[in-house]
Amino acid sequence: MKKVALSVAALALTAGSALAADLPSRKGPPMLPPPPPPPMWTGFYVGLNAGGTWANSNNISTVAAPIAVPSAVNPAAWGPLAGALALSASSFIGGGNNGGFIGGGQVGYNWQFYNSFVVGIEADIQGIAGSRGNNVAAVSGAPVAGFPPEAYTGVSTARRSVDYLGTVRGRLGWLFTPTLLLYGTGGLAYGGVNLNTAFVGIETPTFAGGAPIFGGTAFSDTRVGWTAGGGIEWMFLPNWSAKVEYLYFDLGNVTANGFVVHTPGVLVAGPIAAAATQTTTRFNGNIVRAGLNYHFNWGAPAPVIAKY
Repeated sequence: MKKVALSVAALALTAGSALAADLPSRKGPPMLPPPPPPPMWTGFYVGLNAGGTWANSNNISTVAAPIAVPSAVNPAAWGPLAGALALSASSFIGGGNNGGFIGGGQVGYNWQFYNSFVVGIEADIQGIAGSRGNNVAAVSGAPVAGFPPEAYTGVSTARRSVDYLGTVRGRLGWLFTPTLLLYGTGGLAYGGVNLNTAFVGIETPTFAGGAPIFGGTAFSDTRVGWTAGGGIEWMFLPNWSAKVEYLYFDLGNVTANGFVVHTPGVLVAGPIAAAATQTTTRFNGNIVRAGLNYHFNWGAPAPVIAKY
C-alpha cells in the first residue's frame, strides 16, 4: 500500500512539472540601451575664423582736366600749359597686390527642418592684416601745344587697401549625413576701404625757378555691397563644428577727386597751371577661410521622451 502511494505522488509531481512547462512564459525581451540621439543643428552658435583674401580687380584709373586758373606768367599760355599738365596727370595703373591674412569671429542661428535641411543667419567681422594693397607707379608725359620746347613729365603713384570686412548673410544647407552640412550663403557685405594717389612731376625745360608739379587724392570710407559663396561644416562633437568656406564680395566702385598744380613759387606768385583729377577703382575680391563654432543649442526644441 505504501509503495502504491509513493508511485501516485511521483506521478502527480511529474504531471505538474510537464503542465508548468507548457504554460506561456511571462519573461519580457531583454532591454537594450537606446541609440544616441542624432546631432541637433538648431540653436545659436559663436565661433572664430581665419584665412586669406585677395582682390578680384587691381586696376586704378586717373583722368584729369584743366581747371580755370589763369597763368600769372602768360595768360595766353594757360590753356596749352594746363591741357598738357592734365594729360600728364592722367594715368592707368594695374597689377599690384591687394590681399593678405584675414581673421575674426562670427555669430549665428540655425534651424533644422525636415531632418535633412538647415536654414540660418550669420554675421561676422574680420580684420585684414599683412595687406600691402596696390602701391605702384606710372610715368607719363605730354608736350605743351604751341610751345615746342616745353613738356610736362610726371610720376603717378596709387595705393588702395581694405582694412576690415564684415558680412550679414543667410545660409541654406542640406545634411549629407547627420554630422556633415553642405550649404550656400549670401547677403550684405561691408568694409573699410582706402584709396590714395599722388602725382609729382616737372616742366622741362625748367622755367620759373624750377617749381615742382604736385597733387593727389585721399579717400577713406566704409562701403556697403554684397557677398555670396558656400561651404561645408562638420559637427565633430555634440556642440562643436568646423567649417571651410569661400566667399566672393563686391563693395562697388570708389571715385576720389583731387587736383594737380604747377606753382612757380620763386619768380612768380600764384599757379601757372592746374588740373582737376578723378581716380576710380573697384573694391571686390575673394575669401577662403576655415572656422570653428561652438553650438549652445539655445532655442532648440526639447527632446521627446517616450511614455510607457
